[in-house]
Amino acid sequence: MMNSDTRLAVLASRVRFEEKQIMAALDRRGVSFVHLDPRSLVVSDDTRQDLTVLNREIGHYRALYAASALESAGAAVLNTAAATHVSGDKWLTTSALMAKGLPTPRTALAMTPEAAHDALDQIGYPAVVKPLVGSWGRLVTAIPDRATAVGILEHVAALPSPQQHIVYVQELVEKADRDIRVLVVGGEALGATYRRGDEWRTNVARGAVSVKCDLTNVHAKLAVAAAEAVGAEIAGVDLLEDADGHLTVLEVNDRVEFRGFQDAHEIDVADVIASYAIARAEA
Repeated sequence: MMNSDTRLAVLASRVRFEEKQIMAALDRRGVSFVHLDPRSLVVSDDTRQDLTVLNREIGHYRALYAASALESAGAAVLNTAAATHVSGDKWLTTSALMAKGLPTPRTALAMTPEAAHDALDQIGYPAVVKPLVGSWGRLVTAIPDRATAVGILEHVAALPSPQQHIVYVQELVEKADRDIRVLVVGGEALGATYRRGDEWRTNVARGAVSVKCDLTNVHAKLAVAAAEAVGAEIAGVDLLEDADGHLTVLEVNDRVEFRGFQDAHEIDVADVIASYAIARAEA
């Protein structure tokens, strides 16, 4: 049951390390909150939710539609449904970054697997093909040459969903064995980590290790601008640094995991997020 003074909610179907830490931070501050499980959430046209909801739902579509439904019922959601819609889709993210003039790898969008051959020719090999929606580097495929592309795109054409036939093609940026993750909360960069891995996809979920990176003004400014471009108040921004030191924005994660970041820093990320959510609820 929700107390009459409860103004905060945490939306999550799976309570992972991050959600446990956020809930513990709220408890330490003596703040009443409710855990909303989207698997049992129903929002109808006569529902009223005077809440500030921290969206930590792991599934993109459930996070998106739960946020939209809760907003329609009067709740304030962090991040908004609009931010989740953009940052959860790689092409919409790229489009938002380009609209703001932010550096991002060269990208093309092909409406069919057949047209993707032309897109790959335009971008040049080696290139990367990514699903529009997805995380942890799943189904992200490096394509070294046209012969490999033929087999990959035949597989894409056989996938059942029409959305999967829209092919997102991006240049493969030559980089060191690491990328840079910057955490942004409320328009401020908290810090940065290098994520190093044994393979070209440097996702912590794929075994990459996070180590502290000295946050520069360049990192901070670019990450904050990227988060603002997609409308995210809380975000993990992934940056790539090429051999010449030039930075590009790869992705903006709206429901960011921060265990690796917290292991590399003395920053209590969960407490910062909890503090920000409390301030938004009080406002």
